[in-house]
Amino acid sequence: MDVEQLFKFTRIIGHQGPLNQDDPHYKGSNYNVLVEWDTGETTYEPLSIIARDDPVTCAVYAKENNLLDEKGWRRFKRFVKTHKRTIRNIKRNKIKHSHHNIKYMFGYQIPRDYDEAMELDRKNGNTKWKEAIDLELKQIDDYQTFKDVGRAEINTKGQVMNAPIGYKKIRVHLVFAVKHDGRHKARLVADGHLTRNTTEGAYSGVVSLRSLRIVMFLSELNALKLWGADIGNAYLEAFTEEKIFIVAGPEFGDRQGHILIISKALYGLRTSGARWHDRLFDVMKDMGFSPSKNDPDIWMRPSKDGEVYEYIAVYVDDLAIVAKDPAEICQTLKEKFKFKLKGDGPLEYHLGCGYWRDSDGTLVADPKKYIEKMMEWYEKEFGEKPRKMKTPLEPGDHPEIDESPECTEKDQSRYLTMIGQLQWLVALGRFDIFCATMTMSKFRPAPREGHISRLKRMYGYVSETRVAAIRFRTTEPNYDDINVPQHDWMRTVYGNVKEVIPEDAPEPKGKTVVTTSYVDANLYHDVVTGKAVTAVLHLLNQTPIDWYSKKQSTVETATFGSEFSAARTATDQIVDLRNTLRYLGVPVQERSYLFGDNKSVVTNAAIPTSVLSKRHHALSYHRVREAVASGFLLFHWIDGKKNPADILSKHWTFVSIFPMLKSLLLWRGETKDIKDEPTVSDKDKAN
Repeated sequence: MDVEQLFKFTRIIGHQGPLNQDDPHYKGSNYNVLVEWDTGETTYEPLSIIARDDPVTCAVYAKENNLLDEKGWRRFKRFVKTHKRTIRNIKRNKIKHSHHNIKYMFGYQIPRDYDEAMELDRKNGNTKWKEAIDLELKQIDDYQTFKDVGRAEINTKGQVMNAPIGYKKIRVHLVFAVKHDGRHKARLVADGHLTRNTTEGAYSGVVSLRSLRIVMFLSELNALKLWGADIGNAYLEAFTEEKIFIVAGPEFGDRQGHILIISKALYGLRTSGARWHDRLFDVMKDMGFSPSKNDPDIWMRPSKDGEVYEYIAVYVDDLAIVAKDPAEICQTLKEKFKFKLKGDGPLEYHLGCGYWRDSDGTLVADPKKYIEKMMEWYEKEFGEKPRKMKTPLEPGDHPEIDESPECTEKDQSRYLTMIGQLQWLVALGRFDIFCATMTMSKFRPAPREGHISRLKRMYGYVSETRVAAIRFRTTEPNYDDINVPQHDWMRTVYGNVKEVIPEDAPEPKGKTVVTTSYVDANLYHDVVTGKAVTAVLHLLNQTPIDWYSKKQSTVETATFGSEFSAARTATDQIVDLRNTLRYLGVPVQERSYLFGDNKSVVTNAAIPTSVLSKRHHALSYHRVREAVASGFLLFHWIDGKKNPADILSKHWTFVSIFPMLKSLLLWRGETKDIKDEPTVSDKDKAN
């Protein structure tokens, strides 16, 4: 999959569900939606992810398919409360995805179909689009994608009289793009929506970014090599089981008007993702890999010496390989399975993130290239560079009470794009803008002028701090100075409780990992709803690996309640993280560390004799205390000024947050060597 462009989807065309955790199609959400991307590809994605990116599109799909009263879809009712608002949202959605506007990419006009591509070649006095189309069709023919059964006999009604028996006629179309270096690209995509819905899984593997970071961390921890590879025309490596054909158009040259039976899993078919998934599954199994039970798109096998596990993380057709000899794995894929690999070698760029090493050898995950593309888009849209800012939003800002005029339709479309870009940047590691992005995402259905002004400010902050990056530090943290209380929990309701360790986890291999988590809550974050925000930051040894910032589902009237609710969320996530590591064959230290800055909550959770003061807090109270009683969780108090979860819970001041931000995202080398003076990354010094 090409990830150099910003990810955009055009529409939702189907769904799976309801699903449970035992379902093989389950991806963390009760429903998956079939998304058509602007490349023409279709993949099943978790509804929860797509809903965060574009709730209006989800609401429109739910209304059109009578899903608004179904569990999992009811949340979208608020977007369609009145007929007038529904019509407005649908119109806005159509404007967003309009194919009638002239599109440009890197200064080149992008054609909408074959005829327009030929017309642009004539106007430009070259054959760039024709060459791109011919190259695409040649590659497709190299995979024997079509079987030519002769010229079609078409009657006056447009029906194919000699159609193959049992086969359905569909169409194909071309999708065009231009690369950053001016290369013109074309891709042939099937109109799979013309075929029947399928009840089988129709997705290709998409590894979670958290799992990907964990695998990269393990490569550093166990001194393995980290490589990347892109499988060229991956879907065409698999055969389709659908019985379909096309009548070739003018782009097929001498074959125009011929019946072409589609034999390979052409991009755009409903089941192409599933067929590629099946093909890759067989290949991985043949090479001795097995899918992790926690994330099936992480494949693992013991190394030849049996000391550690090797991993392959799969994102459709992009591979991140962690192994003692990744070159041998790539060679096997090319020679034995005849995959056409592109860019196989030490990982330098993957899913929008660059990878390089500091002068001390520390691996760095750097979304700088993605930020540069964001800024290029910004300057093209607004005609100027964003103003430099030291914080994402004004400290203590409350955009929910903004009463400025609603944005124009053009700015509404810009707002959706900006939120999408910022959300992906958060996923790539910029958790310092997570709270602001989460806050501003709420206004996507009807943003105001003041809201888009805030997004412009966030772009200014991102531009000013583009050197921020995740560094994979594998040294275990030293907690020798922390007093581990020795309490007797036997005479409590928890008794001799123990951590539940999965019995089907693989044998642990390699070095031990310590998990550290920080939790915070910001009471009354939203003054309209009264809801607080829960913020959690997770580290493996000294590497930030996962982050969370979200408004709580209920309104709390005091800090104690909101902090206890946040502690429960953090506890659940720690349990999940520990089990994720176990299912990856990682030795996990007996105790995980959770740090919070509310003494009352820490005391109530950590001391057996503490009593529950409000029944409303019972679930949070017992969940955290049981984890502490089992011995796998140490809940410890820290000063709020030293709690990095503050970065994720509120709109902060530069002075209060910068010392923590520096150690997590800006400092090169060992954090114990941090001094007060500003620092610049090695890469920026070199530039």
